[in-house]
Amino acid sequence: MTLVRERGDRVPRRAVAGYAAGSVGTGGFGTLPGLVLAYYLTDTLAVPALLASLVVVIPKVWDVAIDPVVGTWSDHELRRRSTRTRLMTLGALTLPVGFVATFAAPETLGPWGAAAWVVVAFLLATTSFSLFQVPYIALPADLTDGYRERTRLLSWRIAVLALAILVVGAGGPAVRDAAGGGHRGYLVMGVVVAVVLLVGMLATVLGVRGAAAPAAGGTVTPPSPAPGAAAGYRAGLRALREHTAYRVLLGVFVLQAVATGTMLAAAQYVATYTLGSQAALTFLFVALVGPALLVMPLWTGYSARHGKARSLTAASVLFVVAALALTAVPVLPTWWAYTCVALAGVAYAGMQLFPLAMLPDVISRAGRHQGGAMSGLWTAGETAGLASGPVLVLLMLAAGGFVSSAAGVRAEQPDTALTAIVLAFSLAPAVLVAASLLLLRRYQEPEVSP
Repeated sequence: MTLVRERGDRVPRRAVAGYAAGSVGTGGFGTLPGLVLAYYLTDTLAVPALLASLVVVIPKVWDVAIDPVVGTWSDHELRRRSTRTRLMTLGALTLPVGFVATFAAPETLGPWGAAAWVVVAFLLATTSFSLFQVPYIALPADLTDGYRERTRLLSWRIAVLALAILVVGAGGPAVRDAAGGGHRGYLVMGVVVAVVLLVGMLATVLGVRGAAAPAAGGTVTPPSPAPGAAAGYRAGLRALREHTAYRVLLGVFVLQAVATGTMLAAAQYVATYTLGSQAALTFLFVALVGPALLVMPLWTGYSARHGKARSLTAASVLFVVAALALTAVPVLPTWWAYTCVALAGVAYAGMQLFPLAMLPDVISRAGRHQGGAMSGLWTAGETAGLASGPVLVLLMLAAGGFVSSAAGVRAEQPDTALTAIVLAFSLAPAVLVAASLLLLRRYQEPEVSP
């Protein structure tokens, strides 16, 4: 077990608030497309489920490919300027354009034309997101050397993340429905949410500016050529190969991201076809995220007593139990679904907090100069995981014989499709998180000295 000496320096409040604000952007963008994009494709643009799965996954494959490169650029910027904020600013300013365009497919396009439109727009959005997210993930290791101080920093971030998921995840579909649904509803939703994302991300850039400690050695290195794409992949893969704790933690995080993405993508289908109301999605989100806002201090206190790895284990076990209980949704009253989702929300808060609080510990052990490369591969894994969730749902729907439809038309679904929807919302996420628990047993947490 690695010994880590706890330091007393605290991150300034401005930087804590600024860093937390970034979760408005990362949480909003990470949640809403995963929640409604597949449904938008199949039930508004009439894109067949198999084609829709390609539309969702192609931009994410690109995102996975560029994340390690962006990570290396971020490390290069840190060495030259003792900051990572230039890339974050570029991402923050360009993300709203691609986000709005994603939900602005013209009504005159057929299914194939609409699919092509969404691919291009979402490709722009995910590229911009990578420019912001990769340096953002690396920031905690730059802002403090304190083991517990990182938990404090991340707990505020995850609290804001939970609020962002609640506001954007529940509010986005509510705005869509209030605007009349269909093409117009999605466009209005896209514009409103894009403004929220922009404000949150720019608040981070302003809040953390000047707060990071100087780069290793305390000096800015002389200008040097920016590293190429190959260097980004080599740096990330080298960190993966050399640091067991990083390799294990990344594997756990990716599996849980797939589980989260699967549950999010299936939620709209459950609301519409299992609970009988498209608007029920908003209540599912309140049930999922509302408890997280209340229990975050409890998880932080539990972690102080038992350590981050053990706390992540407890949260993951709780999630598995709640997800398995959701398999009974078709035969039990509606309150059962909301109760189980609320229990999953308590677990979800811990599953978000602890991996992100553990990553700076791993980066600190490996060396801060590798922070961008490691966060680049981390973000690539998260992106791949969250993107795999909707793809898994769409494949399960296709296997169940799900029938796509245009806006305003409700297709009659076979029983096999209805079963696939419930299993995608319950059993599939439970199995994925259970698999992550087997991997988590190999993680060795650093021992903290006073």
